[in-house]
Amino acid sequence: MKAFASNSTIRFLARRLLYSAVVLLGVMIVVFSLVHLVPGDPVRIALGTRFNQDAYDALRAASGLDRPLAVQFFSYVGNALTGDLGVSFRNGNPVTLTLLSRLPATASLAFVGILIALIIAIPAGIWSALHEGRVSDAIVRTVSQFGVSVPDFWMGMLLITFFASVLGWLPTSGYAAVTEDPIGWLRHVILPGTTVGIVAGAIMTRYIRSAVLDVASTGYIRTATSKGLSKRVITFRHIVRNALVPVLTITGIQLATIFAGVIVVEVVFAWPGLGRLVYDSVASRDYPLIQGAVLLIAVLFLLINLLVDVLYAVVDPRIRLQ
Repeated sequence: MKAFASNSTIRFLARRLLYSAVVLLGVMIVVFSLVHLVPGDPVRIALGTRFNQDAYDALRAASGLDRPLAVQFFSYVGNALTGDLGVSFRNGNPVTLTLLSRLPATASLAFVGILIALIIAIPAGIWSALHEGRVSDAIVRTVSQFGVSVPDFWMGMLLITFFASVLGWLPTSGYAAVTEDPIGWLRHVILPGTTVGIVAGAIMTRYIRSAVLDVASTGYIRTATSKGLSKRVITFRHIVRNALVPVLTITGIQLATIFAGVIVVEVVFAWPGLGRLVYDSVASRDYPLIQGAVLLIAVLFLLINLLVDVLYAVVDPRIRLQ
């Protein structure tokens, strides 16, 4: 049995790795194509006021932009396989090191955001489901719909106006490394983390509510009721416990989405993460940074989804990795 499970797990991981490789290749093709279709000359932007034809030709040759697009693409893929994502046009720094230096800021923002989302969504979703059709259920559904509909930048500006400008409790922008200044990091991450968490929490609340209602309508819940079990036992031991297993899925999806979609929040709060790096790179047509950042985000997205699938099978014995 153990050998069968082990072989099944190995086959599952092998298929997922193959699938991930195909997805990453597709991402690289799409991103490479898009950045070269966007109007603007990155070499001219990088030179700025120092522009002259000799410097232009030299930088274009050094960056490989004078070669055919097919040659550039295959060179990009080959170098990426070794961890070399090129050199930034703007500052000449290795892209890999630049991305790794920005990753902790985005990771801290993402994990704080998903923690706040869970704190909001789990009690709100369970309460709404257990009081289906009542006024409290309508209030939770209305508020969650509002959270889903509100743009990130508007929510961020609202929080800045109230907690930073009016009350003066928190800084409006900036970042402090958690390893160097934990208190400063906490003060700076609260507002952007709450902005991310409110939107993700609104989505997760609706999902958790649906999960609880689905479990509550199953046959074994009716059987437990007919046996005379107390409502408290049925609610927390059977309904809530089983309904929270699928929360792993939506949590992983939202965490991956936060990594991929915090560009606006990071720009609003001047947060030095991957999202702001992508924004600045697009503005300066820095091809290597754009391609490297999108590739890293895609890798994180795939890794989180793989981890969620594995954890789902660990938490729920009925699920097998196959």
